Amino acid sequence: MKLNYKIYGAGKPLIILHGFMGSLDNWHSLATRFGESYQVFTVDQRNHGKSPHTEAHSIPLMVADLHAFIQSHNLENVSIIGHSMGGKVAMAFALQYPNLVEKIIVVDIAPRKYKRGHDDVFDAIFAINLNSINSRKDAEAAMIPLMPDFGTRQFLLKNLDRLEDGSYQWKMNLPVLHAYYDEITQEVNNNTPFSKPTLVIKGGNSRYISEQDKIDFLNLFPIYQFIEIPNAGHWVHAEQPNLFYEAVITFLNQ
Repeated sequence: MKLNYKIYGAGKPLIILHGFMGSLDNWHSLATRFGESYQVFTVDQRNHGKSPHTEAHSIPLMVADLHAFIQSHNLENVSIIGHSMGGKVAMAFALQYPNLVEKIIVVDIAPRKYKRGHDDVFDAIFAINLNSINSRKDAEAAMIPLMPDFGTRQFLLKNLDRLEDGSYQWKMNLPVLHAYYDEITQEVNNNTPFSKPTLVIKGGNSRYISEQDKIDFLNLFPIYQFIEIPNAGHWVHAEQPNLFYEAVITFLNQ
């Protein structure tokens, strides 16, 4: 599995893992800033962006992909930022390969098992008939009745790729992501905790992390700090990039 990636800057390695239906492009601006102090690797996880499409999708598979990526680049003492699905991968990887990790930053996700939460997103995407649209505007018009939030529509439409013949296709492996959706909601757990610095960042308006989750973090990541960034939802890094950057760079430089 050769994942698509981009490198920014030089220094100690910092890997950034996007969330579900995201891509490395979502992190370009922040990666550029982090690249002033670190060697940053933004990665398209399997079935996303320009990385290979496979017949299955799960947290353990993405952990294995990340391990192969780190080995192929001869990296050690890596720090990892992971948002949502990427945060679960970061946590699972740190628990499984603590000797390869220096620090992790978990963005708006907890280790627990989650209920399904993207059915409305899938409904909006499946409402688009790729054979009948002539523009992204046509695609968006098909989504509006099922996905009224403008920001979410724009985020999803970044996955729409126009081909040379003028037709459209999804960059993400939509059938597999839909079929294996429950796999990314699974609990992250391990008998041995990750006893290295961990930063957990929550969007102040997000409901993805509860008070109970903080107990789970303490059990699995005993050396963890918790920061809540105001006026931000689940995409905290996109909604409050300056506050997010300051929180992360302060933690990394400690």
